[in-house]
Amino acid sequence: MTPTTSSLKKWLFLVSFLGVSLSAQAQVLTDPAIQQTIMKTLDKIYNFEFTEADESIRQIQARYPQHPIGSILRATELELQYLPLHENKAATAQFIQAVDQGLVLAKQILDKNENDPEGVFFALTAHSYLASLHNNKNESLKAIGESKKAYNYLREGFILAGKNPDFYFTNGLYNYYIERYPMDHSIVKPFMFFFEDGDMAKGLKQMDIATKKGVFMRPVANYYLAHIYLKHEMNPGRAVVYAKYLADKYPNNPLFGMSNAEALLLAGHYAEARPYIQRLKQMPNKLVPLAVNTFTGMLAEFADKNDKEAAESYEMALRLPFNDPYTKEYHAFAYAGLARISARANDKNRARIYYRKALAVGQYKALIREAKAYKG
Repeated sequence: MTPTTSSLKKWLFLVSFLGVSLSAQAQVLTDPAIQQTIMKTLDKIYNFEFTEADESIRQIQARYPQHPIGSILRATELELQYLPLHENKAATAQFIQAVDQGLVLAKQILDKNENDPEGVFFALTAHSYLASLHNNKNESLKAIGESKKAYNYLREGFILAGKNPDFYFTNGLYNYYIERYPMDHSIVKPFMFFFEDGDMAKGLKQMDIATKKGVFMRPVANYYLAHIYLKHEMNPGRAVVYAKYLADKYPNNPLFGMSNAEALLLAGHYAEARPYIQRLKQMPNKLVPLAVNTFTGMLAEFADKNDKEAAESYEMALRLPFNDPYTKEYHAFAYAGLARISARANDKNRARIYYRKALAVGQYKALIREAKAYKG
């Protein structure tokens, strides 16, 4: 990868970070009954109960054929049902069709009222979803185009939290990452004059409000806060609060299960982590085996003090390919584990090699600090 390409990808991550799971938002403000139906449908989607979700989505689309909610719910379902979506061409085509239809209907709402909260949010949802998909597929120019369009709607959403508390999530995510990302990736700083300033502390508070008051964005707000506290804030104990809520409410969801097991392990809650890791082992999703092997290695190393079993699990994890958006950090965890084991065996050269490999793929601040601190 050339330096220019690498820089572009980092910028794309910043401007398209809203793309993951934003399509959970769904406002049908005039009908409390349909809101309950939507919430139950989202629960089915997030818990991977797709047959039940399909029926609910059809009912919603039949009742509101000119509203984007049905199409966006369908896109959300496809993203999770075929996780990782970008590796499935047929599902990706269906996903794009659903998002495009949602965008058309959102723009019809905005044609009548350009400040309509539903129109703004669903247009933001559609463009950010497409930006994320194109970014995952390394389609940089397409991702840039969609990200710019998403940002326009995001700015309109800054003033809409008073009308819908779910906007606290999008506003908070922006406030946090617009400041955090350039701190971690100085290469993007020349691009930052395009964006309004943020406030990380305020962003964390806003997202926390969304975990309590949000209706449709509550799961997504919990997921992102767990990730932020693990990756950036080095506070796994705080991450557990958000991750465990999701794992308990949506026990069939591998993303939530992996996030929870990771948070519990990094927080040192090994006994509590074991049954959640065992649950993960029963899940068929292709992302799970790498995570399970890494987590099993961490349990063996930290809880059981068995370096031999830990090394076997870490090595098994490293034989499995990672998926960049979802499981890349687990390779870094495995390399770091092998580095610690090597250091305890007084093999300083091997420990240095493994820590260098961990640094090559890892992005978590705590892991980077550990690897750089090794002086063996």
